[in-house]
Amino acid sequence: MLIPKKITINLFIAFSIAMLFSCESNFKDVQKINVSNFAPIGEADTVNLKYTDSGRVKAILVASKMLDFGNAAFPYTEFPKGVDVTLYDTQQKESYISSDYAITYKGTDIIDLQGNVKITSNDGKLLETTQLYYDQKREWFFTEKKCKLTLGPGNIFYTKGFDASRDFNDISGQAFFGEGQANDF
Repeated sequence: MLIPKKITINLFIAFSIAMLFSCESNFKDVQKINVSNFAPIGEADTVNLKYTDSGRVKAILVASKMLDFGNAAFPYTEFPKGVDVTLYDTQQKESYISSDYAITYKGTDIIDLQGNVKITSNDGKLLETTQLYYDQKREWFFTEKKCKLTLGPGNIFYTKGFDASRDFNDISGQAFFGEGQANDF
């Protein structure tokens, strides 16, 4: 039995139209095919960032690598090879921060510094620890890790847990022990 040519053409057209309408074209879904949720949206090498407020330099951050994960559900910026930061107070006195690794969370303005964290205040006080957080809004350092605080020659203290203002004028710890003058705090 032969199928008439007119019926064959109509069946072919109907099948083609059905196939055409069954396909969706969602460009955003197509873009997501090769993108991992944990891939950074930006990478930078040899970074030198200057943070200014009202024409004054407040901080300078230097890092050899920066990864921007602004596309994550909880956006963050990572510095996998560490950071060196110079902070300036209102009189432009400098304090220095360095660490082997850092990550800053955009939603909270908390910076997590890890590995060989060292902070040197403008008056020579030195804090050394393995991990330290910095609250950018409150300008406050804090940690629950062990710390070594050097206030000057012969003034070395140790503590587990530490809180301090950015300029180290307001310092507290869970339990200090060491050698030196307590009135240097």
